[in-house]
Amino acid sequence: MFDKKAARLRRAKKTRAHISHLAVHRLTVNRTPKHIYAQIISPTGGEVIAQASTLDGTLRSGATGNIDAATAVGALIAERAKAAGITKVAFDRSGFKYHGRVKALADAARENGLEF
Repeated sequence: MFDKKAARLRRAKKTRAHISHLAVHRLTVNRTPKHIYAQIISPTGGEVIAQASTLDGTLRSGATGNIDAATAVGALIAERAKAAGITKVAFDRSGFKYHGRVKALADAARENGLEF
């Protein structure tokens, strides 16, 4: 039987296997209907270098489940990554389609200095 979440996790597993061979920091994205989350994870996978989400106090004032909120999270994660000394990452969309809020977050992160 087709299970939407299982299919997404299968795609995510495939992407993470490819990124692990690259041995670079990865920008992971997770989205829910109400919020969007982004983390920069070390190449070993054991440490979160920077994180941003719509749960942050500065971003929580407005709507949190739309493209504008995702753009703000992308800008914030890029700013925090630069503060940590990271400029190049691999984009891990966690099996989500690259459109809508995921694409908006990625574009905002690129515009604010992250390379991927």
